[in-house]
Amino acid sequence: MSDSLEVSVPQIEPKQRHLLLQVRKSNAETQLDRFLCGHDEREWFVAAVPGGASSVRQAMDALQPAEVRQALSRGAVPSRKRYARKNRAFRRQGEWFFVPERSLAVNEKLILREEPLRRGAGKPHYVEQLFRSGGETVHVCSNRPNGITPQEYRELLRVNPKAVHWGWRVMSRNPGVYARGTVRHSDHATIMLRFWHRVLMNTENQSRTMANVAFLD
Repeated sequence: MSDSLEVSVPQIEPKQRHLLLQVRKSNAETQLDRFLCGHDEREWFVAAVPGGASSVRQAMDALQPAEVRQALSRGAVPSRKRYARKNRAFRRQGEWFFVPERSLAVNEKLILREEPLRRGAGKPHYVEQLFRSGGETVHVCSNRPNGITPQEYRELLRVNPKAVHWGWRVMSRNPGVYARGTVRHSDHATIMLRFWHRVLMNTENQSRTMANVAFLD
């Protein structure tokens, strides 16, 4: 017996041009996935939503990382502005949130220039000045876009020596990242960060649909 899909739309927000889509897949285990669909700046988008959202508002809340929700609370941001691309708690460009860190002091020698922000194999956003700390060192290429650990890399080369020619880069997975200056992406208006902001990815990777997506820098 083949799998079947049952699709429903619990809520539509015409003014925002957003809707919540639910997709139920029937197989050995019944699975219900949720997606926020809509228009953001210049393009239509779809975002996998973690948890059990039943409305557009709940889906947008679920996509905000805990650190963003804490910043909203600290800043006493009114409900009508908490989903805007700019408020006193953060700036947002696509799936990336930038939370102010006014007191952050950075060694100028460690600042990287024109660095990409990348989620898995997605099209990168480019940051004028970027500082990173911590994270897990991984080897990344087009065949392993989410990265593999040094141990996994050595094992792969042992099993498949030709993999050494796959165009690897050494990157950090899920590091602490801070941005300053312009942030550019072809699908979004350029934003300007006049002081350091912490960079946070939305929570799509916490959903079952996007569980294999990683933040790479």
